[in-house]
Amino acid sequence: MIIQWFPGHMAKAKRQMEESLKKVDSLVYVLDARAPYSCINPEFSDLIESKPVLYVINKCDMVESSDARAWAAHFEKTGRKVVLTSGTVGRDAPKVLSALNEINREKIERNAKKGIRYAVKAMVIGMPNTGKSTLINALCRGKKTVTGNRPGVTKGEQWVRLPGGVSLLDTPGTLSHSMKSEEVGLHLAFIGSVRDAVIDTTELSFAMIEFFLRKFPQNFENRYGTFEGKTGREILSEIAKKRGFVRKGGEADLDKAALAVIDDFRKQRIGKIILETPDEI
Repeated sequence: MIIQWFPGHMAKAKRQMEESLKKVDSLVYVLDARAPYSCINPEFSDLIESKPVLYVINKCDMVESSDARAWAAHFEKTGRKVVLTSGTVGRDAPKVLSALNEINREKIERNAKKGIRYAVKAMVIGMPNTGKSTLINALCRGKKTVTGNRPGVTKGEQWVRLPGGVSLLDTPGTLSHSMKSEEVGLHLAFIGSVRDAVIDTTELSFAMIEFFLRKFPQNFENRYGTFEGKTGREILSEIAKKRGFVRKGGEADLDKAALAVIDDFRKQRIGKIILETPDEI
């Protein structure tokens, strides 16, 4: 299943980000802990090479802590500063601010020698639905930006001033024009970075079922039962009937069952699932 989705507002957002780069000192790159590699947008490469970057691996409460730490170690080996945060961020906010000041320390100290108390400016970037606005709200200790559990909520740039004088520029989540691979596209669709409305969710659920049977068979069996030697379509049909998703005449409603399976993954009813690990890339 090939995933491609790049609406016009994302192209505009990318251009705005490039124009705004000169206004900021550094970048906060928010990644979803379930798919950190897939959340690295190759079209951001020019941005992240020109400024200090803080990687925030968000939603770490949705994966095993050992998996989150493995990704942090992987990115740290490439010279990146990394902070792990939960989906609600909250208590993690102070360490994000501390790390942000750390990657800007040279500029802060240079200004301090001139008697200037410098206020850091940073741009927050990332794929859709990784939790950028939620992170900013937590850092603000209150609701300052619009958030939502779906991609495309932030439509334009928003400046937010934090306690201590730090200013953050929130930007819309931006996908790549072309996915790095079919697998990357699927992973982004699994975590909701691609709008469900623009893809075939039934086909997506087949891919998700195949993924679970290959990588997390016990989790899948614990949630849905055993389906020896059956195809994704056959399995989804059985799940539909077990859940009571049946059309007139007794036909399984695959569309409803597909949405249920996708929701089960996103709500962790199948367990704490990571879609990719550093040793797989």
